[in-house]
Amino acid sequence: MNSTTINDKPNRNIFGLRGIWATIVTVFLITLLIALILWLLRKFIEGPFYRKKNRIDGKVVIVTGCNTGIGKETVLELARRGAKIYMACRDPARCEAARIEIIDRTQNQQLFNRSLDLGSLESVRNFVARFKAEETRLDLLVNNAGIMACPRSLTADGYEQQFGVNHLGHFLLTNLLLDHLKKAAPSRIVVVSSAAHLFGHIDREDLMSERRYSKFFGAYSRSKLANILFTRKLSTMLQGTGVTVNCLHPGLVRSDLNRHFRAPRWFLSLLSIVSLYFVKSLRAGAQTTLRLALDPSLEGCSGDYYADSRRFPLVPWARDEKTANWLWGESERLVGLAHNVEQSTARDDDDDESIKTVVVSE
Repeated sequence: MNSTTINDKPNRNIFGLRGIWATIVTVFLITLLIALILWLLRKFIEGPFYRKKNRIDGKVVIVTGCNTGIGKETVLELARRGAKIYMACRDPARCEAARIEIIDRTQNQQLFNRSLDLGSLESVRNFVARFKAEETRLDLLVNNAGIMACPRSLTADGYEQQFGVNHLGHFLLTNLLLDHLKKAAPSRIVVVSSAAHLFGHIDREDLMSERRYSKFFGAYSRSKLANILFTRKLSTMLQGTGVTVNCLHPGLVRSDLNRHFRAPRWFLSLLSIVSLYFVKSLRAGAQTTLRLALDPSLEGCSGDYYADSRRFPLVPWARDEKTANWLWGESERLVGLAHNVEQSTARDDDDDESIKTVVVSE
């Protein structure tokens, strides 16, 4: 009498393997596929890297907010390429530690620690006065420093802190350095903005967020929109001078810019793990800045917005000329440049007419 074993399971057969070995190979292949997908996703998120080998030996550079984060990575790469760099930071001790580290890694001794608090217009003027006593030209200005989503507070001059540091401090710094930038032409200005500008709005009745304050979607986004409007306005004023200015979004980067973010500890731990795959490294976050600062193919390009090293179109409110003109005039008044218009005009008879109203000699 024949018997059948109806409960017997068919043997697995993968690449000629059966039983436990077939299971092991299956798990291995699935793991390999997941790892490949994660690697490709990581490469996509990191974005392109600046690969050209051009050097900038002897070029004079200022980078703000560069003792940490993408600013430090920017200085590191520029130092490798031979630049003479003034590291403009609020904390001299942390800046000195970063300076020594970068010198050790690059063997470039031409790095200088200089105090600059963008929340103080007096500090900005003092920095510029010292720089001009040391240098007669400036080849590259990188407006990198910034703060994000912090509780409402005021700068030393009484302005809302995020708008004051991210926009007004850099506005004054750039204007006071324009004469040195023009002497070094062709020269460049790079402004680090953010995709957060998409949520920004220039409220002419409440520029300092006195009536209503929102840490990210209000004050921070407004300051980043101001960076872009400033860039576009300045680019038109600098036409024909040999000085270009462009702005950028560095991407979502693992930095301490989000130090004011508050959440449960378990969530922060989870976020730190997720960020390993879905957030850019500091080196990757600096790449768009480096392309705008270094790429010979961009010489003469000005007034544009970049992300992942590519030029991106702007939304209508980020290219509104009337708003840009109003913001420029209001920024002049707030930082104390407007009352110097006649004086600066008289001193710059040989300069382009469009620039005369914004340059103040020290």
